[in-house]
Amino acid sequence: MKTKIHPEYYPNAQVTCNCGNTFISGSTKPMSKIEVCSQCHPFFTGQQRIVDTEGRVERLRRRFKL
Repeated sequence: MKTKIHPEYYPNAQVTCNCGNTFISGSTKPMSKIEVCSQCHPFFTGQQRIVDTEGRVERLRRRFKL
């Protein structure tokens, strides 16, 4: 490998999620903030979050007067 072209690697970088979960991982940044982790992601927790998709068809009909 060439010298002085690679970013510095932090083997004990702290990662913080919006849910409050923190864990240690390897990264090129010493600290990272993420939005979703395995503790709060619906795929891993088995809980489905309700997404407000109701009303999209009605909104389209109102917009184009269908």
